[in-house]
This record gives sequence, C-alpha cells and structure tokens, in this order.
Amino acid sequence: MNACIQLAHGGGGTLMQQLIDQELRCLYNDPEQVLHDAARLERPPGLLAFSTDSYVVQPLEFCGGDIGSLAITGTANDLAMAGARPLHLSVALILEEGLPLELLRRLVASMAASARSCGVAIRTGDTKVVERGKGDGIFITTSGIGVVEAPNAIDPLAIQAGDQILVSGDLGRHGLAIMAARHGLDLQPPVASDCAPLWPLVEQLLAAQVQLHCLRDLTRGGLASALQELAQARGLEFKIENKQLPVLEAVARSCELLGFDPLHLANEGRFVAVLPPQHLERALALLAPLGGRHIGEVREGPGRVLLRTEFGTERLLLPLSGELLPRIC
Repeated sequence: MNACIQLAHGGGGTLMQQLIDQELRCLYNDPEQVLHDAARLERPPGLLAFSTDSYVVQPLEFCGGDIGSLAITGTANDLAMAGARPLHLSVALILEEGLPLELLRRLVASMAASARSCGVAIRTGDTKVVERGKGDGIFITTSGIGVVEAPNAIDPLAIQAGDQILVSGDLGRHGLAIMAARHGLDLQPPVASDCAPLWPLVEQLLAAQVQLHCLRDLTRGGLASALQELAQARGLEFKIENKQLPVLEAVARSCELLGFDPLHLANEGRFVAVLPPQHLERALALLAPLGGRHIGEVREGPGRVLLRTEFGTERLLLPLSGELLPRIC
C-alpha cells in the first residue's frame, strides 16, 4: 500500500478494503467482526442518551492528545454530562488525499486506546476520501449512545437559586496546548491538554448520592461561555469568585504573556457542576483531591454571570464575540 491516502481509497474497491482491513479494523473490539451496513445492539433497560459531534482540530497532534483522542473522549463526555454511562460509538472519517498513512495509524491507535479508556465500544463507522486541499487532513464525526444512570434529570432547567457551582479541575490547558502546537511556541514548562474521560468522576458523584442539578463540559468558549449559557437558559444569576478559579501557574503566566483569558480557553477534561448546597461537602470530598473547586453560587437575578474580583468589585463575565482559537476540537 502506498504511503499516503489516495482518492482510490474511497472508491469502494480493493484499496478501500485494504484500508479498512489493515488500518481501521483495530478500532473494533473484535478484530474478526464482520462489518455490515448496520450494527446490532442489545438494548439496555432504562433511559438512553444520544449525542453526536464533529472534530476538525488543527494541528492533528498536540501535547497531551490528538484529534483521535478528542473525537472519542469528547462524545463520551457529552453523554456523561447527561448522567449517562457511555456504551456505544460510531466513527465516521473524512480523509484528505495525501494524508500520510503513518499519521493515520497513530490517530487510529489513539482512538482505539481512548475507547478502551472511556469504556465504550466502537460499533460501526464510515470512511470517505476527498480531494487534496479539501479536507484539512482528516475530519472525524462520532456519535454515541449511553444509558442514563442519574436518578434525576441533569438539565439546565433543574438549576435553582441557592445552588452551588463547582469545577472539576484546573482551567484553560487544552486551548493553550493547541495554540502552542499550532504556532510552535516553546512554553516552559510545556502545557499539555487536559483531554480525559469524565464518566468515571460523574459515576463517583452518583455513587456518593450527590444530587446533580446540571453538568456541562467546558469545551469551546471555556468556563465563561458554559456559565453564560446555563445562566441564560435558566434565567438566574451566577456569582463566581475569581480567587477560587483553579488555573495552573504555567497557564496563567502564558495567558498573561499572550493576552488570553484562561476562562475563555477550551478544556477537554473538565466540567462545571451545579448542585444543592446540602450536597456541596460530599461533592468537594471527591473533586477537591483532583483539583476541583467550589467557585460560586446561583441566586435570583437576571440571566447573567458576575465575577467577583480579588478587590471586591464585580464585573460581568461575558463569552467572546468572535473566535479566539479556531479549530480547537
């Protein structure tokens, strides 16, 4: 087989079959699985969650991850935010003519490893090839099915005045890692993406009988956009304490140098949780050892986010009006 993807790899003939058999079959749990037009799944009891997402990150590989790990982990994490255990994924690849096969092998291996880490099985998929210059190397679309294990609906409409707001870990690393890789910035110490599965931590919270009113992963737009979306959806005011926001020194220093705000930078392994005050201590017992923090509360007021500074003043925390870092997930 040639060293790069050719248009013939998408033609349905011998080269395409070789591509699937030699390069893509490792995505499936059973290497002997007969691939068919549709996968047959056992239907678990209970409510199902379903999610889909597309991934177009550049560069394709970066410190702490790659587009393959993002595609698997990102969709699994979306299911986790609904209180669902991720079970099944589909993977659709759009490959650009000229993509090096060695790079494809690394990305596929990363996807397989991420699926194992997330506890999901890739059940079905599709591959297309587009002309050189029309595909940015590789685009990936993943869809996922999970079974809801949360006893109550985890939803923005469940948020109540008096609820407490937590984040599961430090902020801003993924967006900064992408920027450093894209522009060849030699950050010291290096900043790695936080890409990681979120279901294990959500499962621990549920097992500890923590009532979760809402969860949201902090991807595009970072914490600022996620909080604004939730505040507007519920029509309540979120008050956040700046001194409580967990940002690594290396991230804060790099953001100050480059003119970024870590609250606007994407994360791929962090979430914000909104829960009743009586469940705060129990949740912190699980999140704090991993870097989680209690950052604020929900109160009556217009749908907005207020950030209380170290000087005791308050300002609106607004999402960006444009793109800070295009193609970050």
